[in-house]
Amino acid sequence: MTTSSKTKSKRAPPTPAINVFDGFPAGKPVAVYQLKLEDDGAPSKAKTYVSLPPPFEPYLLRISIDPGTAASKEGVLFTNFPLDGTSFAREKYHRVELPQDFSKPFEIDLPISQAGAFTYYIEHASESPSSKTRIRCLPGYFSISPILSIPLRSSILSPSYEVLPPSKGGVVQAKSVPLPLDGLVIQSIIAKWMGNLQQWTPHLERMSRRGYNMIHFTPLQERGESNSPYSILDQLAFSDDLFEKKGLSKDVKEQKMKEALGKIKKDYGMLSMIDVVLNHTANNSPWLEDHPEAGYNAINSPHLLAAVELDTALITFSASLASRGLPTVLKTEADLDTLITALEKDVLPPLKLYEYYVVDVPSSAAAFNKAWKPAKAGPAATNGADVASLPDKDLAAAFAKACLPENWDHLGERKGIKVDTPRAVEFVNRLGPKDAEDAKAKFTKILDIVNVPRYELWDEDHKAIVENTKNRLKYTRMAEDGPKMGEITPKSPLAEPLFTRLPASARTKKHDALALILANNGWIWDADPLVDFASSASRTYLRRELIVWGDCVKLRYGASPSANPWLWSHMTAYVELLAGMFDGFRLDNSHSTPIHVGETLLDMARVVRPNLYVCAELFTGSQELDLLFVCRLGLNSLIREAMNANDPKAQSGLLYSYGLGKPVGSMDTDCLTTASSVQIKGATYQANVIPLAGSAPHAFLMDCTHDNESPLSKRTAEDALPTGALVTFAHAAVGSNRGFDDLYPKLLDVVKEERKYEIYPSDKENGIGGIKRILNHLHTEMILNGGEEGHFSQEGDYITAHRVNPVTHQGYLLIAHTAFHPGSKARGSIAPIRLDGTQVKFVAGASVSIKSTEPRDSKTTLRGLDAELIPIPPVAGQVKKDGSILYSEIIVPDEFPPGSVMVFATWVDSLEANLDDFVASDAASAFSSLTLVDLNPVLFRCDGEEKDALGGDGVYDVPGLGPLLYCGFQGWIPHVQHIMEHNDLGHPLAAHLRDGSWALDYVHGRLEKQVERLPNLVKPAAWLKERFDKIKADVPAFLRPKYFCMVINIANKAARARAISLTSPVIQNGNDFVAALALTSLQMYGEVRSASLDPFKVVPSLAAGLPHFTTGWARTWGRDVFISLRGLFLVTGQFEAAKEHIIAFSSVLKHGLIPNLLDSGKTPRYNSRDSPWFMLQNIQDYVNMAPNGIELLKAKVPRRFPLNDEWVPFDDKKAYAVSSTIAEIIQEILQRHATGIHFREYNAGPNLDMQMTDAGFNIDIDVDWDTGLISGGSQWNCGTWMDKMGESAKAGNKGLPGTPRDGAPVEITGLLKSTLRWVAELSAAGKFPYKGVDATVKGKKKLVTYKEWNDLLQKSFERSYYVPTDASEDKKHIINPALVARRGIYKDVFGTGPGRERADYQLRANVAVAMAVAPELFVPEHALGCLAIYEANLVGPLGVKTLDPADPDYRGNYDNSNDGDDRSVAKGWNYHQGPEWVWPIGYFLRAHLIFDTKVGAGKQDPHQTYHHIYRILSRHRAHMETDWWVGLPELTNENGQYCHDSCRTQAWSSSTVLDVLDDIAKREA
Repeated sequence: MTTSSKTKSKRAPPTPAINVFDGFPAGKPVAVYQLKLEDDGAPSKAKTYVSLPPPFEPYLLRISIDPGTAASKEGVLFTNFPLDGTSFAREKYHRVELPQDFSKPFEIDLPISQAGAFTYYIEHASESPSSKTRIRCLPGYFSISPILSIPLRSSILSPSYEVLPPSKGGVVQAKSVPLPLDGLVIQSIIAKWMGNLQQWTPHLERMSRRGYNMIHFTPLQERGESNSPYSILDQLAFSDDLFEKKGLSKDVKEQKMKEALGKIKKDYGMLSMIDVVLNHTANNSPWLEDHPEAGYNAINSPHLLAAVELDTALITFSASLASRGLPTVLKTEADLDTLITALEKDVLPPLKLYEYYVVDVPSSAAAFNKAWKPAKAGPAATNGADVASLPDKDLAAAFAKACLPENWDHLGERKGIKVDTPRAVEFVNRLGPKDAEDAKAKFTKILDIVNVPRYELWDEDHKAIVENTKNRLKYTRMAEDGPKMGEITPKSPLAEPLFTRLPASARTKKHDALALILANNGWIWDADPLVDFASSASRTYLRRELIVWGDCVKLRYGASPSANPWLWSHMTAYVELLAGMFDGFRLDNSHSTPIHVGETLLDMARVVRPNLYVCAELFTGSQELDLLFVCRLGLNSLIREAMNANDPKAQSGLLYSYGLGKPVGSMDTDCLTTASSVQIKGATYQANVIPLAGSAPHAFLMDCTHDNESPLSKRTAEDALPTGALVTFAHAAVGSNRGFDDLYPKLLDVVKEERKYEIYPSDKENGIGGIKRILNHLHTEMILNGGEEGHFSQEGDYITAHRVNPVTHQGYLLIAHTAFHPGSKARGSIAPIRLDGTQVKFVAGASVSIKSTEPRDSKTTLRGLDAELIPIPPVAGQVKKDGSILYSEIIVPDEFPPGSVMVFATWVDSLEANLDDFVASDAASAFSSLTLVDLNPVLFRCDGEEKDALGGDGVYDVPGLGPLLYCGFQGWIPHVQHIMEHNDLGHPLAAHLRDGSWALDYVHGRLEKQVERLPNLVKPAAWLKERFDKIKADVPAFLRPKYFCMVINIANKAARARAISLTSPVIQNGNDFVAALALTSLQMYGEVRSASLDPFKVVPSLAAGLPHFTTGWARTWGRDVFISLRGLFLVTGQFEAAKEHIIAFSSVLKHGLIPNLLDSGKTPRYNSRDSPWFMLQNIQDYVNMAPNGIELLKAKVPRRFPLNDEWVPFDDKKAYAVSSTIAEIIQEILQRHATGIHFREYNAGPNLDMQMTDAGFNIDIDVDWDTGLISGGSQWNCGTWMDKMGESAKAGNKGLPGTPRDGAPVEITGLLKSTLRWVAELSAAGKFPYKGVDATVKGKKKLVTYKEWNDLLQKSFERSYYVPTDASEDKKHIINPALVARRGIYKDVFGTGPGRERADYQLRANVAVAMAVAPELFVPEHALGCLAIYEANLVGPLGVKTLDPADPDYRGNYDNSNDGDDRSVAKGWNYHQGPEWVWPIGYFLRAHLIFDTKVGAGKQDPHQTYHHIYRILSRHRAHMETDWWVGLPELTNENGQYCHDSCRTQAWSSSTVLDVLDDIAKREA
């Protein structure tokens, strides 16, 4: 388990249901199961269904939603979980409003204290502020397993693992224990084969002694005439033959049954489960005569009339075979063909069943002819163009829609499709008939066309009737594997009747004769379980597709209880009666029971018994449909069967799928559970927060169900032993049937069989019962003792199963030699079984010897095969050594034939019980002394940085996986997280860890190498080494992945927690996304030897991005630093780091500029016009955000260069000879720009820049004192961040800037305005020692105050930059209409050079910078309109397009390696001509925040604005959650596509996003 930092979430207020925690044990942690929903408010597909454990003690289900998701906007949780503490009602939904704090996750805690199946969904407001529509998200389902308890039993084994006799082992105790569902061991029995209740005793004793703890009873109600338990005569009466005395009243029977079930639980330690049959009743149920409406008959279901007529005709035909001279006994195919020919020739044609399909043309035409009148003159008479021109098929479809009843294409009465004659007249008149005859002809033609597909459908059904009748007749009378029903007679017709015909009697005479013909139930191949095959949507009965159960009438519930009140009432009483007695239901034929019926009736049953266990066997053929039934019905388990496997490999796979539990060495619980705390009714409780990953339906795994073929029939009789044994090792509810344990040779017929189970002496065992006794008891003991981890392995005919407790590492190993096929009795081939670091001891073993496969049943008694269990002599595990690894080896003995098993106890001696606690201990302390600089190598450090810092070692390379991305913990975390979440022990990293301990040595070893430079690393390095040394010494190789992952996960969380603790409150109180963004500063800020802020010593510096900008001159860039500094340093509270970078870049000020490339201050380059302005903005931000920030202005800055701009080496005596204050630096930048900057770069030429032309090295910047704008640059250089220089001589762009942006770029103007406003305010307040700048204005030198310059910019900005929406407003602005591409925007540049003026009008990303830092420049409505255009056209999934996609220069995909002839993209010339850079998104959102809350949707409710911002940022959050670099990229290609040339994590990308989140936090505060 790992610890967490302070909870950062917004929790919905508690509801009355929280009272279930009254009396919760003090000091005991509360379990909190956390279910995180997706951005759309729905659970992910994997989390649609969540199965929760039995609430033996109350716990919480926490539904959480990230901030900024669609669901967070005015979101409401609806759930039918009874939050008000009242009883559950499926249709009663409780609502919980989500807190509207967009900075934190929303959490709703549901207090869980009782079992049940519940639904929830989120409803939220539309994304559009103007829409009132609310969005309902897809629902999720959670099922809480029932609380079951059984009497405790004594252990089946002695402390030394000897099997104890029945008098000592497995003895039922007085004390009860809670039983998880996986602890169930269930025996299916047919009660009528046990006799009456008084005769059950020996059978109960045997089942209990064999370790079963639940009995599954087939139905115990009165049986119908077939005597099948599933053909129930009276659902409310138990069968007479269960009782010694006959004729008892229902009440007395119920009382006796309750007493018997109570005794079974108390004395024998077994719960009870019964089959519940909801889909049909016995064909002779007396109540059908009073309530034939309870079934499907030809009155309430007229679509069955044709099927009834056909069914009757087949019965009549069967009775007439002899008189027709047709064969009644089928001996040959010819006999069969003779009957089918007669059926086709003599039976079907007279029935004219097609008349049920088609519209009767003669009668319809007669009615039409009588009603037809010409259309009156007017529009109605001439508007037939809409149908007259239609093709015949479409015309017929239009007619059917207009003139035939709804569902006319379903079967009904013969000639029952009635045309709406008035509508038909109107329709035909639209076709313009000449007269009545023409109208009738058109009408008749239409009907003929309508009927064509209906006749075709009848032809298909006619063919199906014949084919299905023939096939069924052949199977029932002739097939070797069929029932061989013999002669065809009136009582045994050639086709089983699909309908029950109730007898005429005083009770039935009140009903229509057709109401007494009721559809029987049955099953269909590949049926859709969601379609009722007896409904009008199906023609199953007419097509004879049903495999009928002639003794069962299918029940017709209708859509709700109001559709059939008596039936619903009767069946409700039935389930309530059984729920009051039995601990569980097996829902029979559940896939054919209408889902709403099962749902409602099970709800009624759970009212009576809230902790009702419900399982079912589904035959939907689809995992998704299975899940639907599980969710809707609240099924606790689905029945699975081991006998369905066809070979050992499939058997092993089946066991793995349904019975693995967790793999040995699993870590999801240990590693992903987080220690936290919860507030419950004012009290604080410790809590363990367990993330939920979704659930597969729980399995009830049977070796063989009671209604399937025996091992002898499907495999061999010997296979019963290995199959039965393997099932007991499943982490699932497990079970068997009595006949399987007793080795019955074949499936017994529950309908016809009347004999009884054999009774054996109490001291004897038969079949495989002796081994089953041991294994069944061990199964329950393993589950109760936490044996949740398992392993299944198959080698040839052998399957091994190992189940262990992950804490104590004690468990049991089973070796099973399967016997799928008859033949050899040899041992076969299997390698010695090796268990690393594990001790073993033989417990038991046996082979089953089948002496004869002939049945031994008597006339009265059912008996198993003549068989003997032959004990396997004890096999000792041999302890061996492989290098330093001790292991046990088991060699299968020579006498181990198919049908043999052995069981061994296993344990790990070397593992201390408190190893997990030791691994987790003292983590916070170990990392508590680290600084943020220390944490850079601990958590991150990419390959280039590590090699630079340590002089050799880089990232770790995992065989089969490749190099990690980081050397620190984050390099391991993506793989560790995956392994932990999915228990993926086949992952290459897990395999590598099992192979050796190299990774362990690397993790602590690399930190130890850095202790001299970073002494604080001593403690974490020692902490890691201590744990890894312990793991290497004591932990078996197979557990090494678990403990390595545990250490890395714990250490990573401790280091991250330490990092967050060193940040500002806005980070500490923020959500995980905010924290991840803040930790980007640790990725970027650290020490490398080749780059520093100081040329004379190594100090930490900020990298621009990873992995490309990490070392040397390429690491630290002026522009990047000062776009990144506010978010990464100031927002996070790293003020000293911010100050160091400000001073470092101020120290290299030259020409009034700071360098774009710092190169540790040794050879800085001055070609960036925007960098000084971003720095001045950061100085302003520092003063405003840092404690006592104004003092920065007084800070002394040693100057790298003499003040006369002379270039000198960094170690020259003139270097750093003078100092300035930051205030003086600010003034110098402003003054140099006011005066004008004109110089040629030092060392100009190819040694400085091999791509640039000579003219590009000339730097010119001036102020236009008419406007106050600063202009600069030329067509030969690129002085802003859009600085791509052409490199391809081949394509003709070498030496040409891709985006020169000469003139006055809008972001520089905005940054200038922000600076002027700020210094003017400081100057006026006496906090800045300068009033303005000296300038030559219109030929005269003068002092221009900062306020004057500020006001001049304010006055000229809109006129210079805005492109009006309305062209008539152009005269108020400096506009060339011929160059305008979009209106309602702001120019990207003002004053681009001659011939390139179109560049001014291009829509680019940069205007948002100006809006964010100097919003006062903009008319708010203009700004908001521009931002809407910006968002619609530029904003991508992560970044912002650098050029309008509508612009002819747009090229959205960057590839720096492109060496083609296309000048626009060669060598990546389009770097800023469309690719989507991420850092501008932060400025866009900051601008949107300002103007939308001022004049937009957020003016009245700022949460509208916040939500919109968070919706956009949800994509960035999702990216950071899944990207292994844990950062935001430099850029993406078009529409968010991956760009391989981009840095995977970039400083400024994360920084500007943090900026906007900080802005929102300040507003909320």
